[in-house]
Order: sequence, then structure tokens, then C-alpha cells
Amino acid sequence: MVLTTGLSTTENSFLLNTLLHLYASCGDISSAQKLFDEIPHSSKDSADWTSLMSSFSRQNRPHDSLLLFAQMLEKGAEIDDVAMVCLFSACAWLRDVGVGSQGHGRVVNMGFERRVKVCNALMDMYGKSGMVEEMRRVFSEMKEKNVVSWTVVLDGVLKWEGVSNGREVFDDMPHCNEVAWTIMIVGYVGNGFSKEGFLLLSQIVFHLGIKLNYITLCSLLSACAQSGDVAMGRWVHVYGLKMMGMEMDIMVETALLDMYAKCGRIDSAIKVFECMPRRNVVSWNALLSGLAMHGRGQLVINMFPRMIKEVMPDDLTFIAVLSACSHSGMIDQGSYYFDSLQSVYGITPKIDHYACMVDLLGRAGRLEEAETLINKMPIPPNEVVLGSLLGSCNSHGKLQLAERLLQKLILMNPRNTEYHILLSNMYALAGKPDKANALRKVLKTKGISKVPGISSIHVDGQLHQFSAGDKSHPKTREIYIMLEDMIQRLQSAGYVPHLSAQVFPGDDAGVELEKEQALFSHSEKLAVCFGLLSTEPGKPLYIFKNIRICRDCHAAIKIVSKIYDREIIVRDRNRFHCFKQGSCSCSDF
Repeated sequence: MVLTTGLSTTENSFLLNTLLHLYASCGDISSAQKLFDEIPHSSKDSADWTSLMSSFSRQNRPHDSLLLFAQMLEKGAEIDDVAMVCLFSACAWLRDVGVGSQGHGRVVNMGFERRVKVCNALMDMYGKSGMVEEMRRVFSEMKEKNVVSWTVVLDGVLKWEGVSNGREVFDDMPHCNEVAWTIMIVGYVGNGFSKEGFLLLSQIVFHLGIKLNYITLCSLLSACAQSGDVAMGRWVHVYGLKMMGMEMDIMVETALLDMYAKCGRIDSAIKVFECMPRRNVVSWNALLSGLAMHGRGQLVINMFPRMIKEVMPDDLTFIAVLSACSHSGMIDQGSYYFDSLQSVYGITPKIDHYACMVDLLGRAGRLEEAETLINKMPIPPNEVVLGSLLGSCNSHGKLQLAERLLQKLILMNPRNTEYHILLSNMYALAGKPDKANALRKVLKTKGISKVPGISSIHVDGQLHQFSAGDKSHPKTREIYIMLEDMIQRLQSAGYVPHLSAQVFPGDDAGVELEKEQALFSHSEKLAVCFGLLSTEPGKPLYIFKNIRICRDCHAAIKIVSKIYDREIIVRDRNRFHCFKQGSCSCSDF
């Protein structure tokens, strides 16, 4: 109507301004941007600029938001407090402290330090970027603070300084809303402090009588998924059923199935999915991703035709499908779906799809094909793509290719120790201990420390964590007695320690013994011993590892599952391994 009547060309562009704000608020960015470009610069006010910036932020397009802010400066448009809030929101999303700090200086120069919303956005930017001292400094200089100010600080402190300091901020808050309670509870649960989380949860629900909304429930379930705390997750499940009935909010149901899948209870996740009265693409993606992590590749392929009858798959769907094929060694199926992305479903392959295909080919030993695919990619390979190929080199002993890949990966991320350690282990396996030690010395010289492996297990509502050679647990004596007995039974059943990848100076008998002892006290084995001691016979053990499970522990736990008649589920950084009666769900793939 506006275009056909010629109103868009009139000098009075009030109608265009109004339509711009309408499109921006409704999320129709393409229409909003088209109208914005048609409005003469002389008729644009700060509300027009910030309306489009806010729309970019809501659509997770922070780069566009920053570009628009730069145009505001270039055109000499008035910068108001809303524009500064949009700027800091974009910087927070991108973790761009450089631009954010420049914005901080502009805030001071423009006298916006007394604007609470601006300061809250500024603190959020510093908090999300890990600049906790700067965040605290802004907070301390604020003349006026509201509950949002306190909540932003609480969130930042919990993330970077831990639950102890976070609790101090929480206790100092003059007024706590549901958001603050949720952040504190999620902080406890996500870091394994289940009992403390339950205490706060009971206080908010039973003493204060606050009804938890779907956002709070989803946040709690996300924290449970992160820490592996299925007990808290089940409590949320029961609470959701009690408060919402069988027709639970679809976001809560999706978070539930995701929680069960990531806590190792994939069958419970499937049950939640099948009971959902309606499902969207996010629900389907959560289920397919969960099945992929558990090595249920064939089930993912079987369910995909059912999915496309209900919803339209998106790019995340195919990441789940390709990942499932990769973890299950289904090369033909994976290749078919990758080739169908553009031709059948109209989806342009993204970097993550290429990463899945490189992983699929690499795991199958087809490294030349994987390298060819990387060279033909229309976009430069990232750290994930090259790192995946390096992992395959380790599995298949391709030392020369691994050396070339390491040089590229160092340029991308010089502080990532995993690649150095992987190549160091390859040198050790190839009988080149000098090169293996030299590579590790490079890390030491640069002051770069290896990320320590931590294995966690929940017993009786409490999280227990172990590192390699750990002797800090209250039951250390009992754990190591159990470990000695377990190693003897393993060796009687045919277990041979995987010593070749262990890097120690020297090659005499004493060093061999030292290597054995180091392997025996890996964090996974300590967690298994504690689980065997602390749970009833026959009960499954659920262990969560922050990095990839090592070959020796994988081989050992397979035998443990048989001689102790236990199902042992281990979630490492990449996937789940379900050990049962001497075999693993990954089929050693």
C-alpha cells in the first residue's frame, strides 16, 4: 500500500518510521532493513537506528549490530543510551572486550554513568568476557543499583570466581527475584553442589511459595545435563508434571529429553519424546543428537523418515544425523545425507557438516578422502575440522600427515595442548621418545599446561571428582585397596596395560613400572573403584569425563564390566561409551 500509493517517496516519512519499528519489533529484519535504507538520512532519528540494532541483537546477529553502530558514528547520528545498550549487548555476545572498552570510554565522555540500564549492559559485557574486576569496578561506582545490576554481577562472579564468591554476592543482595534465585541454584547444580542446590530450591518453592516458570525449569535442566545430575533432573520432571500436567510446555519437555540423554539415560529420553503431545524441530534435533552421542546411529537413520513427515529438518538436524553416522561407522548413509543436503533439502553445507564428514571418513581410515574433502571445501577449514583429522591420524598411525596438521593447528590456537599431546603420543607409539619428550618440553617452555583429566560420579546426591593419581578423597585408602584388587582381577582376565603411549624419560624396568602405576591410577579407574565401593552390586555406574577417555581405560573398563557384572556408562567429551559384559557400545570404532 505504501509503495503503490507513493507515500514512501514523500518528504514526510513518519509512516515509514512507524512501519520500520513495527517490522523490527516483529522480527522481520529484511523488511525493516529495506525500509531503513529508504528513509532519508535527514528523517532518521536515533529510535530508527536503535530499533534496527535491537532487532539484529534479538536475531543473534551481533556483527550487523556493530556495523550499524559504526554507521551511526560515521553519519553523525545521535548516540543515546539505547544505542549504547545495543552496542554492549553485541559485544557481550561476541566477547569483544576491545570494542566494549571503547564503548565504556564513550559512556564516561557522554555522562551516561548514571544510566542504570547502560551500566547493567556494560557489566554484562565485562562479565561474559571474563573481565570480573572491571565488572566489579563498574558496579561499585554505580550511584543507583537495581535488582538487574545485582543479578548481572552474581552471574559473572558465579561463572568466573565459583559458587563460594557467588553465594557471598547472593547473600548481600537487598532483594532477590526469581532470576537471581535461578542463577544461584543453577550455579550450584552445574558445578556439582547438588545438596546446596536442593536446599535453595526447597526454600524458594516451599518457604517463599514461588512457582517456577518454564524458563527456570529449562535453566535447571540445562545445569543437570551439564553436570550429569539426574537426581535433580528427575525432581524437575516431577515438579513439571505436578504444576503443568501431562501437557507440559514444549520447551520444558525438550529440555527434559536433552537432560536424560546427556545424563546417560537415553531410554528415558526416548520415553519423554514419545509422550510429547506435539514436537517441533528442536525436539527432534535434541533426540537425534542424544541418540548420536549414545552410538544409536541405526535408530537415527530409522527415525529420520518419521521426522520429515512431522517437521522440516534444518542444518542442526543434519549435524546430528552425520554425527550419528560417524559414531556408528555408517559411511554410506553419512555420504548419502551429506550429498543430499543441498540437492534434496536446500541446505548449504556449513563448516560443522564438513567437520562431521571429515570425522566419518577419518574414523573409517579413509584419510586421503578426508583430506581431499577439506581441500575442496568452499570455506577455510577451522580448528574442529583439522583437529578431527588429526585425531584420525592418531587412530590410524598417519604420522606425517599429523605433523603437517599440527603446524596449521598451532597457528589457529597456539595454546591448545591437546594437539601437542596427541602428536607426542603418536611419536611414543612410533618408537620416537625423543621427539615425544621434545614436543612436551615446548609446551612447558611456553608455560602452557595440559588440561587435567577429571572424572566425576554422582553417589547419593553428591558429586565425587577424581584426577589422575588423586589421593584427596576421604575414602582414598579404600579406593586404592579396591584399585589393587581390581587390577589383579583385570590382569587375570587378560588385561595388558597400554604402555606405548605413555611418555617418560628413560627405558629401563623402573620406568616401565612407573608407566604402569600412572595408567592404573587414571581418573576413570579411580571413579570406577569408588562407584564399585559405594553402590549396590549390579547397579549401573555413570561416570562423566571432561576429556576423551584414554585407550587403556577403555580396554580396562570393558573387562571390569564383565568381571564385576556391572553396566558402566562413561560420557567423555565426544560421546557415551556403554560398557556391558565385556564390550562397548562404540564397538571400538
